[in-house]
Amino acid sequence: MLLEVKDASVNYHKVSAIRNITLQAPESGIVTIIGGNGAGKTTTLRAISGLAKLSGGEIWFEGQRIDRLPPEKIVARGIAHVPEGRRVFPDLTVEENLRTGAFLRRDKAQIEADLEVVFNRFPRLRERRTQFAKTMSGGEQQMLAIGRALMAKPKLLLLDEPSMGLAPVIVEEIAAIIEEISKQGVAVILVEQNAELALELADHAYVLETGDLVLEGKARDLHENDHVRRAYLGA
Repeated sequence: MLLEVKDASVNYHKVSAIRNITLQAPESGIVTIIGGNGAGKTTTLRAISGLAKLSGGEIWFEGQRIDRLPPEKIVARGIAHVPEGRRVFPDLTVEENLRTGAFLRRDKAQIEADLEVVFNRFPRLRERRTQFAKTMSGGEQQMLAIGRALMAKPKLLLLDEPSMGLAPVIVEEIAAIIEEISKQGVAVILVEQNAELALELADHAYVLETGDLVLEGKARDLHENDHVRRAYLGA
């Protein structure tokens, strides 16, 4: 397994956010975490990327424990995180935002090559490479946030609510981008409130409810699960 989260718990000011979460991500494919507001989905991603400290449990990546490392060391190991709300740098240009994703890298020639790869994957970013990020639409900012993460050359990409606030046609475009990234060998953990989209994209799925892991299995199986259909698919 590429990533193993073992009995992980996180507390915020003595309030339990997640409790004894165990999940895995293989070296390829898409794993999704679904659940309602306050379920612990974002906290789980923040724990993996080192932004939330564990109160119990362990996190292992490529056979090495990482939960005691600072976030920049975790990025250097090969984990990139696209947070909820995109959080691009508003007063930097598109190109400057993308280059911040490579701030830990020293392979200058490869950075330039990877910048071209991102521009080829996201033609709109090439068109707007000198435009300030704050002037872009929500969908364009989401593409920019994903492109910035890819500039870190991740082995594992964490995506937190990439469809939030976007028009349906843009959601379809972002979904196609996620599938393409996965097919090119980057493992993905996708957090989504849009459970229909998440289960359609993913190979394996976990369901969190108020900090507890309540279900897991193949995404297509959970799509047909009665509880999941009632709680998250509107059936």
